[in-house]
Amino acid sequence: MTYDVVILGLGYVGLPLAQQATRAGMNVLGFDVKHSVVDSLAAGRSHVDDLSDADVAGMLAGGFRTTSDETLIASAATAVICVPTPLAEGDGPDLRAVVGATEAIGRNLRPGMLVVLESTTYPGTTDEVVRPLLEKLSGLTAGIDFHLAFSPERIDPGNERFGPRNTPKVVGGYTSGCADRVAEFYGRFVDTVVRTKGTREAETAKLLENTYRHVNIALVNEMARFCHELDIDLWDVIHAASTKPFGFQAFYPGPGVGGHCIPIDPNYLSHNVRSKLGYPFRFVELAQEINATMPDYVARRAQNLLNADGQAVHGATVLLLGVTYKANIADQRESPATPLARQLASLGATVLYHDPHVATWKVGDVEVARTDDLEGAAAAADLVILVQHHREYDADHLAGVAKRFFDTRGVTTAREAHRL
Repeated sequence: MTYDVVILGLGYVGLPLAQQATRAGMNVLGFDVKHSVVDSLAAGRSHVDDLSDADVAGMLAGGFRTTSDETLIASAATAVICVPTPLAEGDGPDLRAVVGATEAIGRNLRPGMLVVLESTTYPGTTDEVVRPLLEKLSGLTAGIDFHLAFSPERIDPGNERFGPRNTPKVVGGYTSGCADRVAEFYGRFVDTVVRTKGTREAETAKLLENTYRHVNIALVNEMARFCHELDIDLWDVIHAASTKPFGFQAFYPGPGVGGHCIPIDPNYLSHNVRSKLGYPFRFVELAQEINATMPDYVARRAQNLLNADGQAVHGATVLLLGVTYKANIADQRESPATPLARQLASLGATVLYHDPHVATWKVGDVEVARTDDLEGAAAAADLVILVQHHREYDADHLAGVAKRFFDTRGVTTAREAHRL
């Protein structure tokens, strides 16, 4: 059996990519080192938010197959690396998964194959890490014997408007020939392909996208603090500014930033600048400082709300609504709810949570008590904090039921609610 593409890493990036390629009529092989992932997908069970079990069943019916056998990589014309790149110590990317996937490809690389790195990383990774490994293990030369490229993932979990097909795909080739090959590959199942001058430009484009968001979220988070002190409704300010038809894009404050992209990816660029050039990327480092302290700020505001009514936070029951990093999905990566719960617990509060997407939730090694009785728990708690606004929540109604309601997402209109 030969495959058009093997996708290494079947998580929130790799699996939707595999689905789109399968829909386009390509023979797709999914590779993952986790046997549990391979087996569950083979049985038609999805483990990511954007794909249902029915979606996986449709992929299998379309010929999609999964494996942990790296020798099957040799049967594919293209290999795409979609593995995680978490932060390592020192705020650089942990490339162990990228290296592992690259080594698996290198041991099975054939002349004429295309290798694409999609995992977010620092500029130069494709050329400085991936290429030497592939060449060493295969004895082949990039740009001559095989094609090499970088194409940043742009998956937005839970986005019902933009998916793998209609989100423009940025590609950067190691050579112009590599660029032609990678553009042709993605052009088979993505509507728009955007070429960059090379791999470094494509790598940096991804980091610029997320740094842009990181910095602007930090801006409004800092404004939220002083607007509260000055008795200015920042949400009304943002609404008013948003009426300008040019030169302004709305960003909104919150209890912190979560997911893989915003709290992590800009650090790759900052780390790269520091390590290679010897000076700081000050915008990123300041944004990180501001956004990372938001959970503590929310905890202090919660403490003040209780104090205003003569109640200590020590011994108070605080109900957190929504503990995922984004609304209407189950993904908890880097969720600000975790440091917020940790801070409230350190102040002596009894923390409960409700989330229709999360059956169990641990903060460190401690499992947080979950309630299924949303309205009853909201009425009984000393303070309710809306951390994530899932569609299942009628925030104004809950604010009316609760003794005290703290809205960190600015969605309430009820007078009873306190907004960030």
